[in-house]
Amino acid sequence: MKIDNLNPPTNRHDTVLPLPLEVRADAWAVDAACSGNPGPMEYQAIDLQTGYRVFHYGPVHGTNNIGEFLAIVHALALCWNQGLHDKVIYSDSYNAILWVQKRKCKTKLERNPKTEPLFQIIARAENWLNTHNYRNPIIKWETQKWGEVPADFGRK
Repeated sequence: MKIDNLNPPTNRHDTVLPLPLEVRADAWAVDAACSGNPGPMEYQAIDLQTGYRVFHYGPVHGTNNIGEFLAIVHALALCWNQGLHDKVIYSDSYNAILWVQKRKCKTKLERNPKTEPLFQIIARAENWLNTHNYRNPIIKWETQKWGEVPADFGRK
């Protein structure tokens, strides 16, 4: 899926997206969306050079913060598998970035039969973080300065 680009940037030749100059184009942006909290949750990554979707997951029953966390870990694991150890990952979620740094999803979501499949995915993500020394920079997307993250689902 390609993001519509009605006004490709004239000041940049490294991307089809209208990115601010301080944003690296050789990067991925991740985001999550949740209808209700908890509710149907999904997440995705967008390549900032091409505007194409790198991956998409969901919907599953969860929370937005869990989706933001899993999106970062999914991006890190995919970069690891593809040897993209210097690929920058942008996320607009301060909480998710902290959770990844601490290698622990600090959710308060109730664990029950409905959420158990998601908790299994969280455990897998935490295990991956604890067994891999990734070096990809994870940078906070500055929504106030740069607008919505390109991976945004556009539901606000």
